[in-house]
Amino acid sequence: MKEPTLVILAAGMGSRFGGLKQIMPVDEHGHSIIDFSLFDAYRAGFRNVAFIIKHEIEEDFKASIGKRMERYFDVQYIYQQLDVLPEGYAVPEGRVKPWGTGHAVSCCLGKVDGPFAVINSDDFYGRTAYSALYDFLAEPRPENEHAMVAYLVKNTVTENGSVARGVCSEKDGYLTDVTERTRIEKRGENAAFTEDGETWVSLPGDTPVSMNCWAFGNSLLQELNDRFPAWLDENLPKNPLKCEYFLPFVVNDLIKEGKAAVRLLNCHETWYGMTYKEDLQTVKDAIASMREKGIYPETLLD
Repeated sequence: MKEPTLVILAAGMGSRFGGLKQIMPVDEHGHSIIDFSLFDAYRAGFRNVAFIIKHEIEEDFKASIGKRMERYFDVQYIYQQLDVLPEGYAVPEGRVKPWGTGHAVSCCLGKVDGPFAVINSDDFYGRTAYSALYDFLAEPRPENEHAMVAYLVKNTVTENGSVARGVCSEKDGYLTDVTERTRIEKRGENAAFTEDGETWVSLPGDTPVSMNCWAFGNSLLQELNDRFPAWLDENLPKNPLKCEYFLPFVVNDLIKEGKAAVRLLNCHETWYGMTYKEDLQTVKDAIASMREKGIYPETLLD
């Protein structure tokens, strides 16, 4: 049984936030959200971490985060670059946008060995999410049995604008479908989404959503790699500059084809993130409150 690896997606530059939010301080000690994630992951049991980054941010990322974490984890760096494409494909002229979360994780093929978890670098998931991920991955199970940490939509929306979430359907504790809703807004204790900007559909506050917090058997890496060319063939002609190969799309396909089972690990933590600049103070206030309650010490993995 191989030790699980925590894969952290850190290649995005945060276009809506406006800057390199992976290393934005969220407390008076200079810690970023990723520092709290790594602290939670370490106390949950993770000892292997793979950072997916771009060469353009490599120096800053290693200086601010990577080198410190090498004292606690077996660290590797995996690079998501635009030109990492299947043979016979080229980057469309004018494209600067990364190829999406599915492409990012596929870059781990041949580098991450054994089961692994996937998280975003700029999302605050909460302590129990990492325990759920590690405990699931630490048990022997078939390579096509995966899991997703499911949050309640009411715990994942911001006061400062709309968010994109994968709205989940489930049966008997297993995921049956993830539908991407790209514009969800808070409505008191509930939420609502729109597809056209005019008609809004209510979402009960306890609706499970995906926050890109996954536990995977290693077989997923080959599936992501094998399905990428067909996705490029379908999507490049339609949207060459902006199309994205999303991880949940592939998971959905595998479920519907009967090639994977995805258990839902229900989580009642409150998600915090920095989709918008205005979210920064909310994150800082939440972390200060958790420190006062003793959830986090003053010093993390420094």
